Amino acid sequence: MSSSAHPEVVLSSAIALPIAQRARRRVRSRLLPFLFVLYVIAYLDRVNVSYAALEMTGSLGFTPEVYGFGAGIFFFGYFLLEIPGTIVVEKWSARRWMARIMVSWGIVAICAGFIHTAGQFYWVRFLLGAAEAGFFPGMIVYLSHWVRQEDRGKAMAMFVAAQPIANMVGSPISGLLLGIHWFGLAAWRWLFILEGLPAVILGVVTFFYLTDWPHQAKWLPDEEREWITSELEQERGAKQAAQLMSAWQALRQREVLQLTAAYFCAASSVYGFSFWFPTLLKRLSGFSNLSVSLIASLPYCAGLAAMLLVGGSSDRNRERHWHTATCFLLINVGLAASALYSGVVFSVAMFCIAAAGMFGYLPSFWPIPTSFLAGTAAAACVGLINSVGNLGGFAGPYIVGYLTKRTHSFLAGVLYLSFSGLLAAGLVLSLRPSRRKIGSIQQSRG
Repeated sequence: MSSSAHPEVVLSSAIALPIAQRARRRVRSRLLPFLFVLYVIAYLDRVNVSYAALEMTGSLGFTPEVYGFGAGIFFFGYFLLEIPGTIVVEKWSARRWMARIMVSWGIVAICAGFIHTAGQFYWVRFLLGAAEAGFFPGMIVYLSHWVRQEDRGKAMAMFVAAQPIANMVGSPISGLLLGIHWFGLAAWRWLFILEGLPAVILGVVTFFYLTDWPHQAKWLPDEEREWITSELEQERGAKQAAQLMSAWQALRQREVLQLTAAYFCAASSVYGFSFWFPTLLKRLSGFSNLSVSLIASLPYCAGLAAMLLVGGSSDRNRERHWHTATCFLLINVGLAASALYSGVVFSVAMFCIAAAGMFGYLPSFWPIPTSFLAGTAAAACVGLINSVGNLGGFAGPYIVGYLTKRTHSFLAGVLYLSFSGLLAAGLVLSLRPSRRKIGSIQQSRG
């Protein structure tokens, strides 16, 4: 009866469905692979210092505390420009801003190959953070310009999969680069130089390849461009109707502050592990640099698998909080077990469990703030969560280095990283129930 009473609705749905499928597929295939490659390069330039440290610290006479401080100070430079950079993406141009970021961070990354003192190490890492500031949260905001909320978990999974893959690919590449000694330069210097060049090249490509908004996309057919623009405008309108607030008001929301604290704890665990893992593994096993770099890729394989599983499950079940918290608990369990029981094989297995949590939470965590905020408020809050939260990327490596120097063991540092994961889980689970108006609108459409 309903179909005969409303034939135009049935006809409209029959026509709209193929358009929706084509538009979503075209956006995914056009944008996500390219954004993925950009993030692989960005993340590799951020963490390759962990492999350079296998030779650099001894060559330059750096103590564990000096290395931990230098590795982590990246996030102070990152902090200063994060929120402004994210708002630039929302208000001005993602294409231009991302191109600027990539060229500048590539140049600074290359400069790391020419340091000689601890002071120079600190400055290069600080400037690298400042150059990269705005990239990751800017990409989250950029994806919200192109991908509907109900599809964002899978899209985020495809994008942030760059983190474990950068480590999976970067580990053996870095191990091989540590074997070269061209023109009298140490191998760790070539590691920085050669891994910084792709960012400069792709920065130029970004300027010409990306499109800021769907309505500007000449590569989309008219009907698909109109469909995705209309869908995202409806979503934005629903969020604004559900809660009207300025960017400043949004920054003071309890949920935003809790997400920031949770991300701080998570970043402490992730970067404390990432920056120290090769050194820890070498001390634990006594293997060569190449062997260490190959084994070091295993936890990141587990992280990639977990990320894809969590992203798909989170979208299917329309649930973000428990998916995120469960991953944080895996960090806690994996690192605690690796610290309390010895043995290379067992420890690597526990590191794999921890890494599954370290990377698996990302596709379910980042859709949370954009589920109840829109426009400039969403951009500012994503910038706040990422900038302040990423200061945990300083705390984790530095505290591990400090505790290692004082205790002559990695035990206390690993237990600190484990506790950070537990605290992050508690913060996420203590969030007030999310606003459900957006979810109900999405469910009625899907």
